[in-house]
Amino acid sequence: MRFIALDPKPKIRAAWPGIVSAQQRERIRKIGVLIGAAETVDQRASLAVFTQLLHQLGWTEDRNVQLEIRWGGGDPARFHRYAEELVALPAEVIMTNGAAPLEALLRATRSVPIIFCSVTDPVGSGFVESLARPGGNATGFSQFEYTLTAKWLELLRQIAPSVTRVAALRDPTLVSGIGQFAVIQYVAASIGIEVSAINLRDDVSEIERAVKRFASSPNGGLILTGSALSLIHHNLVIALAAQHKLPTVYYRRYYVTSGGLISYGFDIDEQFRGAARYVDRILKGDKPADLPVQVPTKYELVINHKTAKALGLEVPPSLLAIADEVIK
Repeated sequence: MRFIALDPKPKIRAAWPGIVSAQQRERIRKIGVLIGAAETVDQRASLAVFTQLLHQLGWTEDRNVQLEIRWGGGDPARFHRYAEELVALPAEVIMTNGAAPLEALLRATRSVPIIFCSVTDPVGSGFVESLARPGGNATGFSQFEYTLTAKWLELLRQIAPSVTRVAALRDPTLVSGIGQFAVIQYVAASIGIEVSAINLRDDVSEIERAVKRFASSPNGGLILTGSALSLIHHNLVIALAAQHKLPTVYYRRYYVTSGGLISYGFDIDEQFRGAARYVDRILKGDKPADLPVQVPTKYELVINHKTAKALGLEVPPSLLAIADEVIK
């Protein structure tokens, strides 16, 4: 009879670390991110809010998620190219901000879940069926309702009582651009203010001529409505307002920290936090069609006191008392 000697120290243990490692290794989930604006300090800060909350919710880069980030730079051609890239990865969910990149993504896919923020009138623009039941593959966070635009006109009159003429800078190609101007026009008629529109285009010289022409008559003021073009031309609009001494109301804080006079609008960081929560829910099995589109519940008033002085304006104490932030 033949005996086989047994190794007194079985080598099966040598395989255990590999087994444990395989058990601990998590599946990497791909998250696409398409930011409509160029990569700036402010945009990176907002994106950091999104990624930090994802981390708190249990999603860590290179451990269980991989973020594929694209910066659109306000260029429609890039939006479409990057939208197709992110869909082809394939990303399991895509986060975006702004109407133009959202439109590009919806052209690229009707199946990959999309979470959006900073979009005006997603129902009227055809992005979702309703706020309560989006119905398709997109849902997210609207930046404001049209009724908010009446507040911009009210604030302009409060901080610059001499204003009798207002030009609204808007993107005429967007449903939201038309809607925002319509509300401003309606409210202005009831309080005796003359309103006109300045259409934002890619042609900088055209915008400069239009603002100069408007400023040639006295008692004028501007309202910058929300759009991707407003972001692209933010430095231009702020510079023109200063050059022609035009009190201007903006729709978000970013413009006032960059030198604009006054803003009243949504908190962009809160929108990015909401987007992170929705991405988390999608990765855990929820469907965009079942997640309602949310509107802001809080708006922030920001005043640039230095800009007010440069325009020769005395900020009313009543405004200073309710401002969320005063930049000096």
